[in-house]
Amino acid sequence: MRIRALNCFLKFQGISDYRIRALRLQHKKYTDYIISQADYEYLKCRLREDEQYIFYFIIRFITATGVRVSELVSFQIQDVINGYKDIYSKGNKMRCVYIPTALQEDTLRWLESESRKNGPLFLSHLKRGISVSGIRSQLKTFAYRYHLDPKVVYPHSFRHRFAKNFIENGGDIAFLSNLLGHTSIETTRIYLRRSSTEQSLIVNQIVDW
Repeated sequence: MRIRALNCFLKFQGISDYRIRALRLQHKKYTDYIISQADYEYLKCRLREDEQYIFYFIIRFITATGVRVSELVSFQIQDVINGYKDIYSKGNKMRCVYIPTALQEDTLRWLESESRKNGPLFLSHLKRGISVSGIRSQLKTFAYRYHLDPKVVYPHSFRHRFAKNFIENGGDIAFLSNLLGHTSIETTRIYLRRSSTEQSLIVNQIVDW
């Protein structure tokens, strides 16, 4: 932007010999900021070991359903009992968020141990429904505590992980687009791209000459 403005000024002054060429920098790929499966498994394990069950189930829910964190905070215990939740997405479109059976059963056992039968699924320390900002800030705390890169430990990263896993395990991209609540399948195609780390790994596996 500044280079363009300076070139416009030089042109206005009638100076053409000193035009500055813009240097195009390659930005880090969008897919580089997705938590790896290994880091996800590690974080999940540490949260369970430390009995941080609320956040253990929060990251499991996002990674197993692809739900947005703004949608997750609206989940009720009854939704877990039902095994799904109907959500209105962008454009006032309704989609169904399915809770995998294994996650449903584990969550119900946790809720039973907490003697909770109704109300919001995830509670804050004040015993009220947890907020989006509360989830974001606490995830950063856990990232530093467990020596993980805080750049990849944020709510939407686990939604990205769901999408990447779905594609890598042979899931249909059109169905994935519907599960994520995207208004266009073009938005979903981002998950077909490889991260820099993945590209490097593939090259090292293939190129041996």
